[in-house]
Amino acid sequence: MDQSVLDAIARWPNVPVVYGWLSLSARGAWRLHPLGDAQLGGEGTGITNTQILGFIGRNYSNEPNGQWFFQNGPQRVYVRLDAAPLILHLRPDLNALVTHNELIVKTITQWFADDLGQLYAQTDLGPARVDDRDLLGLTEVLRSETGKTALEVLDNLSQHDDLSSQQTGMIRLFDPLAQYAALSKPAPLQRILQSDLAKTLGFVMNPAPIRTDS
Repeated sequence: MDQSVLDAIARWPNVPVVYGWLSLSARGAWRLHPLGDAQLGGEGTGITNTQILGFIGRNYSNEPNGQWFFQNGPQRVYVRLDAAPLILHLRPDLNALVTHNELIVKTITQWFADDLGQLYAQTDLGPARVDDRDLLGLTEVLRSETGKTALEVLDNLSQHDDLSSQQTGMIRLFDPLAQYAALSKPAPLQRILQSDLAKTLGFVMNPAPIRTDS
């Protein structure tokens, strides 16, 4: 986090947290909800100011309970996640996988293919989803240990309806050409229902205040 933010937290430690003002889209775009109604599922308004985007990205973090937030000075702003806490992009110019807030992924420990055709990962930075615009490129880079492309592997898995019967733990994906450092070590692939992703990967999609009886 920015030092100015850490200083603000120390100076004003008891500023109330807020919910419903910010969301992260499935493609990694920050969306503002001026009415504080993000929890209702609205699309919100895009943020275009590069300085604001950079500030949000640098001061984006998470709690042990899986809630992700933007630390706006002394105030914590919880974020609604439309897909995952982090959205991954291929950056061939950096030979890296990069998150929506410009952090370089160093390690991937597991892949998750959901029933809607999307690919998720457990990374050293946290749970992530591959931007759908980068999915084809990534599946062409990744290979199984038997030499099949990830695209072939995923196509084969999609032909089976019963997710519980898939022994995908025996399939591990990696980049045999070492084009991307984070993909150099084989990581197991698990097939999963989209509805089970948040619980399995350990994040809260739509944080809300805990209600107490009056």
